[in-house]
Amino acid sequence: MSNPTDNAEQLCEYEQCSGAIELLIETREKDIGNFSVRRSLPTAKRKMVGPWIFFDHMGPADFPIGEGINVRPHPHVNLATVTYLFEGEILHRDSLGSVQPIRPGDINLMVAGKGITHSERERPEATRTPRRLHGLQLWLALPEEDEEIDPAFYHYPSADIPALEVDGVPLRVMMGAAYGVTSPVKTFAETLYVEAHLQPGQRLALPYAEERAVYTAQGKMKAGVTEIPEHSLAVCAAGVGVTLEAVTECRIGIIGGERLSRRYVDWNFVSSRKERIEQARQDWKSGAFPKVPGDEEEFIPLPE
Repeated sequence: MSNPTDNAEQLCEYEQCSGAIELLIETREKDIGNFSVRRSLPTAKRKMVGPWIFFDHMGPADFPIGEGINVRPHPHVNLATVTYLFEGEILHRDSLGSVQPIRPGDINLMVAGKGITHSERERPEATRTPRRLHGLQLWLALPEEDEEIDPAFYHYPSADIPALEVDGVPLRVMMGAAYGVTSPVKTFAETLYVEAHLQPGQRLALPYAEERAVYTAQGKMKAGVTEIPEHSLAVCAAGVGVTLEAVTECRIGIIGGERLSRRYVDWNFVSSRKERIEQARQDWKSGAFPKVPGDEEEFIPLPE
């Protein structure tokens, strides 16, 4: 998904906490055209959690016949995008020639590296019926030594993502290793990404990572004395064991991993170097980025 402005940070409400949770980020809904997103990262109070530098909750959005996702080609550098849907479908195309529908439970991993262009639309046949779109899109900062690798695209169908139950809680280990299983999804830095679905009263101990956070896509939770409302990102205190308890039925995402060096974010570009972002801006403005085969006519202009 393209960031609609050159500033990736979105207005949020914050609460400094004590104990297991050190910061609670409560998101605000933002309309970006024909659907809305809630952005948890980056914010003024927290730029990253492990290698994760961008976290958008898309929808849920209900589309009538003839309408839907229609994100024109746009560029990325020095990052990887991770797309995961609860409902609906998105058609991914990129400048490598990839053409891949993503459906609920699948993971699309697009590695921008030294530069990639992609679009996110829908198959014409999908727009012939009313439908709903609901999902998460995240960006990973690449380690400095991997920022300029060749771009790549990986698709992992739902059946390949490890699913298990922990203390009665169904969950999926989407990236990294947790709860005794390891996801096949490619990682660069140490990375954690888990989805879980809890019923009221169920508890779940979080796996360890140098940095961790929990997002409540649905429902309300608590960690110790801290309540975590719906659509909030709870950043965990370092080195502390954290056990969540569902107050209502909950669908959550657990993210984390190793701490990386400082990153700069400008529009759709992420890099450890400001000069690299400026170069990417000029390259997009001058048309130097590769085009998306089959989607060459349109593009998103550089925000000025």
